[in-house]
Amino acid sequence: MTRIESAVQKTVLSSESTISPAFRTPDYHQTRLRFTSHNEENIEALGKILKRLSGMDLLWKEHVESYLRYLTRRNRKPRTLYSRYEAIVLFIGMIRDNGRASLKEITRKDIEAFIEHEQDRGNKITTIRTKLVSVQAFLRYLMEEEIISPDIFSRRIRLRLPERLPKAIDPDDLRKFLAAIKDTRDRALIMILLRTGMRVGELLNTKVMDVHIKEQNIEIYEGEKNRLGRVVYLSEDAVSALRKWLKERDSWEEYLFYSPSGGTDTMSYSAAWMIFHKYLVKTGLTHKGYSLHALRHTFATELLNAGMRLECLQVLLGHQSIEQTRRYAHLTDKTREEEYFTAMSRIERRNKNGDDRHNHELEAVLETEKLLTQYREELSEHN
Repeated sequence: MTRIESAVQKTVLSSESTISPAFRTPDYHQTRLRFTSHNEENIEALGKILKRLSGMDLLWKEHVESYLRYLTRRNRKPRTLYSRYEAIVLFIGMIRDNGRASLKEITRKDIEAFIEHEQDRGNKITTIRTKLVSVQAFLRYLMEEEIISPDIFSRRIRLRLPERLPKAIDPDDLRKFLAAIKDTRDRALIMILLRTGMRVGELLNTKVMDVHIKEQNIEIYEGEKNRLGRVVYLSEDAVSALRKWLKERDSWEEYLFYSPSGGTDTMSYSAAWMIFHKYLVKTGLTHKGYSLHALRHTFATELLNAGMRLECLQVLLGHQSIEQTRRYAHLTDKTREEEYFTAMSRIERRNKNGDDRHNHELEAVLETEKLLTQYREELSEHN
């Protein structure tokens, strides 16, 4: 071990007693091994992309390659590299068809034309937004390299996304769903997702050494979306399901949930989805539109309903911004719900009382009219 490595390890060990478990730095050597593994994956993905790029008739290939190498140096995930590459190729192809021969000719109107082009192709607004982010990141890189003018970014282009609320599983549906799960592995998978709020990809990438039964937690060394590490906690029912799975699983497998077909690979997302879907079918809940990710939404909703603070939930969910977490508050504001029904009850009582008064007044008028009619008839008879 070098002196630098030794110093880093001592710093981590000395700080463990003062740092909250949710923010604790993972073991230095494990982190280093994971970083090396991820770096190798990134380089492999870059090689495949550059091989594709070399066989294409594309303008400014050297700048695209330079940008992709830049992303790889920044340790961006293979998925990000592919996503950026595909969006950039689409953008360059479009502006080439529009007659642009030089990067310096690109203007803000070309970005707007790209948005319209993707809309015409029938893409959803979320897909277009993802591609727009990739294109703008590429152009910003070119601007910093002084290849294109900063004027392109004189005014920011934003696409307004529909404000969708997270969809949690209805409590009655959840009880019915959980009661149907008898398989040991399946129950462990579902209970961990439900009780930790982990993203599916985070759980599927979890290794046995990341799980700490005694401490009732799982260490996530790298968040699925933002690469932020965190610690999540296991409830008693999740621990119980996990213990049973640890006794039955193949002890030599590295990942907590591995490929059912054998080998050393982790379980795929599609395999996890099939497990979830199997019990939706079994309980007759397929028409409800629940997704595997709904387990994470249910986790957040239940904790907020139980009184957990947004700031604490933010850390458990691995959100960078509390605004992401705040969306769940729209589903769980019991005070607002109670105030609504209290106010509505008053309105209904007032309307009912108002109708009663109106009816009494009308009856009084009719009775008076009836008496007056009788009085006039009596006067007429006497006269």
